[in-house]
Amino acid sequence: MGMDAPELGRGLFRILETGDPALAADVVHAEFRNREAAVSPESCAIPGPAGVLASGAWMRSAFSDLRFAVTDIAHEGEQVWVRLRMQGRHTGPFVKFRDGSLDQAVPPTGREIDFEQIHVLGLCDGQVISHEAVRDDITMLGQLGVFPPEPAGMLRMVGWRLTRRAKRAARHVTAHAAEAAAQA
Repeated sequence: MGMDAPELGRGLFRILETGDPALAADVVHAEFRNREAAVSPESCAIPGPAGVLASGAWMRSAFSDLRFAVTDIAHEGEQVWVRLRMQGRHTGPFVKFRDGSLDQAVPPTGREIDFEQIHVLGLCDGQVISHEAVRDDITMLGQLGVFPPEPAGMLRMVGWRLTRRAKRAARHVTAHAAEAAAQA
């Protein structure tokens, strides 16, 4: 017996928290597409469970104790809406990409994050086939000291760019996400 719609919604976020390939195979459709993968390493855009595993590895590389505390789930037909709080501690570089290249690398701050997101999941054949999100990224960037910019944080980011640490972090995160995708 398969999972019901709310279980599938919760399951997707457990995969992101844990990197569980067996759960990914149960929850994620082979043709899964993540609209939000545009700011992630390229492997996060791979269809199916591999892309979800890569996305989880990318986020866990930046945020230890990553949790997605679900506050509400609604579903109708082949759609599930999940409201949650993304929580964790920023202990690794948070690297964002644009068109597959390094866009921004936020050096680890040790700060806690806790901000709201709403996710819309499409279902097909008893699995999650699509994902899009509305996230309060401004709150997260504020919690990291990036927006509005704090002088010390901006100096660290500039220093990372000048010393090429940002590029090294991007390569490391990209390789880590690709390794996770290969587990699918």
